Amino acid sequence: MTERIALFPLGSPLFPGLALPLNVFEERYRALVKDLMKLPRNTPRRFGVIAIKNGQEVAPTGQDGRTRGAAAGLVDDPLDALYGYGCVAEAAGIAERDSGRFDLVATGVARFRLRSVDASGAYLTGEVEIVPERTGTGARALAPEVARAFATYQQRLAGSRGRGQPAQGLPDDPGELSYLVAAAVVAETPVKQRLLEAEDTASRLKGALRLLRRESAIVEKLPSLPAVELTRQAVSAN
Repeated sequence: MTERIALFPLGSPLFPGLALPLNVFEERYRALVKDLMKLPRNTPRRFGVIAIKNGQEVAPTGQDGRTRGAAAGLVDDPLDALYGYGCVAEAAGIAERDSGRFDLVATGVARFRLRSVDASGAYLTGEVEIVPERTGTGARALAPEVARAFATYQQRLAGSRGRGQPAQGLPDDPGELSYLVAAAVVAETPVKQRLLEAEDTASRLKGALRLLRRESAIVEKLPSLPAVELTRQAVSAN
């Protein structure tokens, strides 16, 4: 079953359960927020956050209904500019500024698969299918290992060389943990997107564990490796 929702493209993905402060200044997305504010009280103000592929943007639509992708190197098909999975977000704390901008907090609710995009309106809308959450095999056993690896990663980033211990305040639920780590690790958008698209929690935890170990090893060598060598190792690890 599909539904149509407004789309808010960003440079990186949003994950379920995570909050994202937004400063909305583009006219088309200000229009989106205004429409959300018109919804009846107690109606969820939901829209879709979806990551933009590197170096691409959705072409605007002209008065003739055709996209103007030739100019400025924009893509003609909006689907080509966006990743295939995103996250339904619920807006809260919407505040309008004197400049006409909006501040709000978007909280991830559920993943969706993007089926089609309509660029003919004031802002993008998409036909989406909600993706159910699946636990997978071994998620519960993987969670403590991921928590320890995440603690080590945080310590390395802070310049510590101590042994990793589970970070305080991490969720016990494997699914929540998988999304928190995916959101917190410093990585490029395609890497984070793969974690968002993982078929189940166990797969996401396995991917996060590999990423944390790789990044921890790289960060540990930062003071001693030349930048060229560090870059070579990071590329070969991919």
